[in-house]
Amino acid sequence: MLFRLAWRNIWRNKRRTLITMASILFAVLFATFMEAIQKGAWDHMISSVVNYYFGFVQVHEKGYWEEQSIDKAFPLVDSLEQLGTKTAEIKEVLPRIESFALASTGENTSGVMAIGIDPVAENGMTSLESRISKGAYLKSGEAAALVAEGVAKNLGLELGDTIVLISQGYHGVNAAGKYPIKGIVNFGSPDLNKQMVYLPLKEAQSFYGAPGLVTSIALKLDRQEDIKPVLRALDSGLDTAIYEVMDWKEMLPDLVQAKTVDSAGNIIIYFILYLIIAFGIFGTILMMAKEREYEFGVLISIGMHRLQLGIAVWLEVVMLGVLGTLGGILASLPLVWYFHVYPIRFTGDYAAAMEAFGFEPIFPALLQPHIFLQQALLVFILTALLAIYPLYKLIKLKPVQAMRG
Repeated sequence: MLFRLAWRNIWRNKRRTLITMASILFAVLFATFMEAIQKGAWDHMISSVVNYYFGFVQVHEKGYWEEQSIDKAFPLVDSLEQLGTKTAEIKEVLPRIESFALASTGENTSGVMAIGIDPVAENGMTSLESRISKGAYLKSGEAAALVAEGVAKNLGLELGDTIVLISQGYHGVNAAGKYPIKGIVNFGSPDLNKQMVYLPLKEAQSFYGAPGLVTSIALKLDRQEDIKPVLRALDSGLDTAIYEVMDWKEMLPDLVQAKTVDSAGNIIIYFILYLIIAFGIFGTILMMAKEREYEFGVLISIGMHRLQLGIAVWLEVVMLGVLGTLGGILASLPLVWYFHVYPIRFTGDYAAAMEAFGFEPIFPALLQPHIFLQQALLVFILTALLAIYPLYKLIKLKPVQAMRG
């Protein structure tokens, strides 16, 4: 009965009801859209940066990440090459051997990162072949190199030229080799453009005097949500006294910190938004409570219990909140879907700045149910809490004074 009474009461003043519902609707719409764009943009940026080179998860010899030394290379045994069989979430296994080297041609020299890769597996995760601006991609086993555009420019290299690499190999052996330039690679990140040189894995192992050894194994995963089950599978399947398993958050703490700072800024915006909405809803509740004082006085005088009346009024406000949040979800669905399918694409200086950090200048909206439910639930809880005010007014209400107006 109280539910039916509350439902009829909210439509007694249709204008007030529609205004309140509209304010809640736009609050949910705006908050949901902001959250979807922010989370979608960060998910896309993280995927771009992580799959640009690192991968969501890597396996090293214990202590390698702190030292970054080729002396921490380890044998690429069959069990490591077959990590993809341990869990379905691992889509690709990318063995690498990497260290710093001195590159030269003629009288020009430059410090580079010389990396040995499995060309097929590497391309499967990082799409390295698609970044070739000149020449062709590597093939397994050939004695050739891919160099980044910045390296080629610094050393004055062109396709077909020879690059000489000198380094300290595994356990101090002398590492020296010369390789024809098969392709030139373009990276969005200036740092990568200035230092990356790729060799086929076996050729790099020979160069470093480390046959059969790798310094890291990167794992390709489709989604961030797959990280935890993969870590659990590897922790139980690998000897953690020998190997360390790290996810991207451990390898890229600066990126995690940047995301945290950005999320904190959004919390302030959400707080201001909800504060404005709270005042709007509370103003409507105050107006309703004042307008209906006479009605409340009459109902209490004829014997209606204050608690019953208070629950009915609380239900009225809660119903407004439910209708407003449902309307907000329905209104935000097509908007978020559109920007998920057709993401915001930046151009000009802002796009160039994002590309310089290895980010693709695209902001897609994240289309996930929890985005809609989270914002709708927050607005609903806020409305339900504000609806307690009429209960307080009814407890203090004096029927005779209320009926006198």
